[in-house]
Amino acid sequence: MALRIDQDHSRFKAIVRGKIKQNLKKYVQQGEMIGKKGKEFVSIPVPFIDVPHFKHGSRQGGVGQGEGNPGDQIGQGPQQPGDGSGKAGEGEGQHVLEVDVSLDELAAILGEELQLPNIEHRGSEKIVTTRIKYTGINTVGPQSLRHFKRTFKEALKRQIGMGTYNPDAPIIIPIKQDVRYRTFKLENLPETNAVIIYMMDVSGSMGDEQKEIVRIESFWLDTWLKHQYKGVETRFIIHDAVAREVDRETFFHTRESGGTMISSAYKLCRDIIKADYPASSWNIYPFHFSDGDNWSADDTRQCIDILKTDMLGDVNQFAYGQVESPYGSGQFIKDLREHLGGNEKVSLSEIADKDGIYNSIKDFLGKGR
Repeated sequence: MALRIDQDHSRFKAIVRGKIKQNLKKYVQQGEMIGKKGKEFVSIPVPFIDVPHFKHGSRQGGVGQGEGNPGDQIGQGPQQPGDGSGKAGEGEGQHVLEVDVSLDELAAILGEELQLPNIEHRGSEKIVTTRIKYTGINTVGPQSLRHFKRTFKEALKRQIGMGTYNPDAPIIIPIKQDVRYRTFKLENLPETNAVIIYMMDVSGSMGDEQKEIVRIESFWLDTWLKHQYKGVETRFIIHDAVAREVDRETFFHTRESGGTMISSAYKLCRDIIKADYPASSWNIYPFHFSDGDNWSADDTRQCIDILKTDMLGDVNQFAYGQVESPYGSGQFIKDLREHLGGNEKVSLSEIADKDGIYNSIKDFLGKGR
């Protein structure tokens, strides 16, 4: 029976995985699933799952012959699709199943569907952490490691063997010889760490729709990079004419006005990297999102100079995503393409709307850097 349950569970997981892959592009464009994200899992609404089953052919005989057509419900008259104004009934509706998928599994599906290469970690220094790994069961140990399920299983086996177990009154009382304890060992695990630094223009031309695109895309970027690295830190910078570091909530919900000086964000990003993330031991990923407007051509030249001289030598990859806005000129990506388009560490992407998020993720992560 246990084997049958395991087989059914594996089959169900495979079906759910296939449904997620089939609808991945739709999930990437939608933001509501991000609100259902937990620490390690995210709830995904999966359409009705049609589990394969036997279907009788037209030569069926025996009980049930008579007037009617295949699929007719017995004992009920014809049913019409409802418009929500009728009374409650017993007819079956369209069901959506919410399943919890681990972020690691979701990243694996994303990588398969977008054919993303695994990232080659840079830097020779690694941070070593210690992990407890449970290795077995023993008859001695501290109470904090007592294994309750195995203890009661041993007590049940003993009572059945002695003939004292009564299935009509199933009382199981463990004694000292039944108690079982977990055993463990300490493992030293090398962790290759990474930092993601998000930068975003929050001037008046970057509206709620543009920020929603950035929010959705950053969720998928986070998911993939955390799948590739054991330790990931995230930093957030917002800027108009002046840049400042903020928390995640402020990053996605701040709306300001005024001019835009992109160089202010790049300077702050550079300072954070120099102060906290030596390139010898950290994998560094700056992502910048803007609508492409900058204060002046002089400031754009300053941005390019900062990237060339201070940042590109230290980072795994610098990514710039230009979110289309009715108020933005879109010039900045053209300047980056002209001066840095041939640099393998630079990834550029234009995101017209939510439909563009899917391809933009591949633009950013497809190099495997």
